[in-house]
This record gives sequence, C-alpha cells and structure tokens, in this order.
Amino acid sequence: MPDKNSKAGAVSLLSIILFSLIGLQPVAAQQALQPDQHGFVIGTPDKLVPADGGRSINIIGNPSEEGLYVIRITFPPGSGSRPHFHSTARYITVIKGTWWVASGPDSDVYDPDSMQAVPAGTFIYQPPAGHHYDMAKDEEVTVQIMGMGPVVTTSIPQAGDQ
Repeated sequence: MPDKNSKAGAVSLLSIILFSLIGLQPVAAQQALQPDQHGFVIGTPDKLVPADGGRSINIIGNPSEEGLYVIRITFPPGSGSRPHFHSTARYITVIKGTWWVASGPDSDVYDPDSMQAVPAGTFIYQPPAGHHYDMAKDEEVTVQIMGMGPVVTTSIPQAGDQ
C-alpha cells in the first residue's frame, strides 16, 4: 500500500500534467495563513496575495489532499482553461474582475465567443463532473474556490488534440 507522501507526489505530478493539458501553467501555491494559538485564522487582504511569481494561494487546506480547501487564483488577461471537469463540487466566488464561463454540455467544445460574463461578487456552484471552462479575457481576474479534496481534474479532448 502506498504511503501518504507517495500519493501526494502522484497527485502533484498529476496536477502539473492536467494543468498542461487544459492550457494552464502550473500555479505556485503556498499556504497563506496559519491558525493563531487559539485556532482562529484571520486573512487580511495583504496576506491573501500570491507570492512573487505565483498565481495561487492555499488559504486553508489543499485541493490535492483530503478535506476542506479554500484557494485563490489570479488569472492574467487572456489566460484560463480548456473544457474539463472535476471529481468533486466546487464553490467559487469571483473576487476581482469579470470572469468568463462556459458550462454544461455545450462547453464540451471550446468556443470563447459563447462564454457568459460573470462579474465580481458572483457565486458559482460547479457540480461534480460538471463540464466547463473559464477564463480572464481582457483584465486580471481573481477567484476564490472552495471544495473537498482530493480533486481530480479531467480534460475533455478537443478536435485536433493529439
């Protein structure tokens, strides 16, 4: 039986492969916050930014590990994902910018012109195995994602993929 460290390494490698397949660069994630001596976590805005060169922070937990996680990802203009789905539900709040989303059966084929604009302050629920893709079009976008890990992301092959 594999130990927990080898499972975590396999999940991390899988994450890098999946990000490459769906058109994202791996994001440097860091644990942003630590509980105080009483177990409370207070994340002020200055603590909720990625490290230099990074796009993502793990606020609580880790999506590649068992249990609750909360992450923030900042996408530069023109970046996002290709059609894919996740093994577990995800709860997303758009923190900054306008996020563009395609969801449901029509999102199996990548077509950025058919995406829906989702402004800051909007909440999105993605059901387990809910097909979708999303992106930041012309401005930087920050989203906060919550869910239960471990999460497995599966790319939906596109015509012309090899």
